[in-house]
Parts: sequence; C-alpha cells; structure tokens
Amino acid sequence: MTESFRRSGEYENPYQGDQQHASSPVNPEWPPPPAHAPAQAHAPAQSAAVEPGSTGPDSTAPGTAGWPGRSATDGGHAGSGGNGGGGTALLGAAPAGSAPAHAAAPASRKRTRGPLALLAAVAIVAAAIGGGTAYGIQELSGNDTVTSSSTSTNVVPSADKGTVAGVAKAVSPSIVEINATSNAGESTGSGVIITGDGEIITNNHVIADATSIKVSTSDGRTYTAKVVGTDAAKDLALIKLEDASGLATATLGDSSGVQVGDEVVAIGSPEGLTGTVTSGIVSALDRDVTVSTEESQGQSGGSGQWPFEFGGRQFNGDTGSSTTTYKALQTDASLNPGNSGGALIDMNGNIIGINSAMYSAASGSSSSDAGSVGLGFAIPVNTVKSDLATLRAGGSDS
Repeated sequence: MTESFRRSGEYENPYQGDQQHASSPVNPEWPPPPAHAPAQAHAPAQSAAVEPGSTGPDSTAPGTAGWPGRSATDGGHAGSGGNGGGGTALLGAAPAGSAPAHAAAPASRKRTRGPLALLAAVAIVAAAIGGGTAYGIQELSGNDTVTSSSTSTNVVPSADKGTVAGVAKAVSPSIVEINATSNAGESTGSGVIITGDGEIITNNHVIADATSIKVSTSDGRTYTAKVVGTDAAKDLALIKLEDASGLATATLGDSSGVQVGDEVVAIGSPEGLTGTVTSGIVSALDRDVTVSTEESQGQSGGSGQWPFEFGGRQFNGDTGSSTTTYKALQTDASLNPGNSGGALIDMNGNIIGINSAMYSAASGSSSSDAGSVGLGFAIPVNTVKSDLATLRAGGSDS
C-alpha cells in the first residue's frame, strides 16, 4: 500500500526547545488554535501520559481534528510546558503524579510491531491457501487416474527408504503376472498396475496376438483382461482388467533424471514365480535395442525368450524382418523370461522403466537353460507416459 499516514506521537512541534512563557503570543508561523475545542467523541481510547512541565507526544489519531497550541479551554491559559502553548486541545495533560513522559516509549514500541504482525498473518493465510489448493487438487484427481511424478517421489516409507526390502514391500502389490494364450502357444510376462480400476502397462510382445489373457495380482486374485491398445514400435501395450477396483497402483517416476550407477530394483514373474525381486544398478543409458514387431515373434524366439538385436548382433533367436528400435536403460539387475513387462524401480519406489529384454547366453531351446548374465534392458518410463494417450485410444497399431 503506497498511501502513508502519521501515527499518534509522530507530529512534532517545530518550536520544541524554545523556552517561551505560557502567556507569550503564538508564533505567527504556527497555526492559530480553533475557536472552540474539537468534539472529544473522536478521541483515541488511549494516550501516553504527559508529565507536568514537559511536552508529551501528540496523541491525536490520524484524521482527528486535534490542534496543537494553547489549551482550548475558555480560560485561555496555556498548558504546562514551554513549547509554544503546551498540550493538545483534544486531550489534556495528565495530572501531577502520573507516569513520566518516557512511559510513552513502550506504547510506541508496541505499535511498531503492528506491520510485522500483519506480515506474519498474511504469510499464514498464504500457506493455508497453498495447502488447501494442493489438497483440493489431490481430491479432484480421483482414484482411477495415473499416479505420475515429474520428480522423485518418496513412495517408500522413510523408515525403509533406500532399502530393497522397503521398495519391494511398497511396490510389489502393484506388479502382476500375465498369462497370454494365442494360436502360437502360451507366454508368461509381467505388468504394472497404473490405475485403481485395472489399467496395466506391459510389453507388446507379452500379449501379442493373444486370444485370452489372465492376470494374477500379488494377493492371489485372478482377473480376465482385455487389450486396450498396442504400440509395436515401442513394444508397449495397455490392458484392462474386468470388474476390478481399488487396486494398488504404482507411481510412474521420471527417467530423465536416471544416472549410471543408480541402484534399482526389478520385480516380475520369471517362469511364473510371481513377485520375484532382484536388484542391481543402472549400467548404461540410451542403448539402441532392436526388437521384432511381428506378432508371431511374441510367442516364439526360444520358448518365451523375446529376441532382440544390440550392437549389430542378435540375441535369443531371430528378430525377423520387421523390427523397431528404441532407446533403453541397461541394468545388471537379474532378469529372466517372464520379467518382460515388469517394473524397474528406483530406491524411492518410483517406476523408471518397463523391463523388456534380457540377454541369455544359453543356446538351448528350453527356457530352463536360460539365465541372467547381467544384461537387461528397460523401456524408459517417460516413453511410457508419453504413449499413454495413444494406447488408451487403441494404440498406433489400430
């Protein structure tokens, strides 16, 4: 506020210190007193006491018709003090024996706290509004929306933060096992629940050309699922459970902040072992991984091992003639057939990738011959988030 005003006690007589007799005429440069005393109904409730023989501060409130100079009484005698007429016309001096003039100082100091108190009150109100706004946004978000974070959110309780056990306990309820059946056979993979009513992100190759899909949650419940949309170019798919509600959901983090050496946890269902937890680090970023886009390859490639190419070499079988390449996170967390579509998680419990490929040194045709050698790849979660709208609309393959 730019408007200014003078507080009580700030109006000073310019002739203070001139030892004039009470009966001396008023200085011509000093305004003459009014003919009659101003109405005292406008007097402030309190004023500083004035010691007889000294001049007290002007206690006239802003806008009050008080007037300095001689006393406005009909007797015309000056108030005590030698400052060109003494006390104010509105409030007379305190009688002898009252508090000395310096008693006004505490009152003045008390008033100076007013602006500080006002600023504190404004800060408190602003904080309350801010908190209320955040709460309102949370309430409006509903239970069936994707929980997403642009920064690292602490999903894991503070007591378990930074531990594999804490991450597993917090995130395992939102990881599922997927069993897909097609004309080419059966495949087992994993998925991540992103909404309470049963939307699940997984790999396209896990459910490619499936005629039926069964999903098992961590607590043993089984659901039938339908394909909502697929994006073979990104090896992503969105499926939806039938008649599901109140499911535990994962928090999609921010893969742009991932660094080489970050500790990670992988959760999935290798070989049907639901809720298997492994851990490791991020080994590399932006690996160019090439996978097949042919639906028939989803159920083949070494008895459930999804074939891929990296560095000009093929792994886990032939990728075929139709392929796509994406940038992947590389991890040494142990991944095996069945981990595809599962979660790669940071130590705060945020999903940072969808596990999609793993290298196996086994040359046999049986999946029992396969094993993790510390070369796994995950689709960055930011790719997943940017593709959600397309998947919900049926995917790029529709």
